[in-house]
Amino acid sequence: MKAYRLLTEDDTSAFCHKVTEALNKGWALYGSPSYAYDESTGKMRCAQAVTKEADGDYSPDVKLGGL
Repeated sequence: MKAYRLLTEDDTSAFCHKVTEALNKGWALYGSPSYAYDESTGKMRCAQAVTKEADGDYSPDVKLGGL
């Protein structure tokens, strides 16, 4: 199965740590990062898609963060 996640976080080092952790768990970057202003919080937000090949079949019950 090929898994997909979209990692998001405020524009702080926490975002970089979240992406770095995913990369070290075998996820691969997918596309370019995004950067946008979140009017509801008044902060910039970052997003990065990642993918990973995993054993088993896809089900909506799969906990993607645990792969």
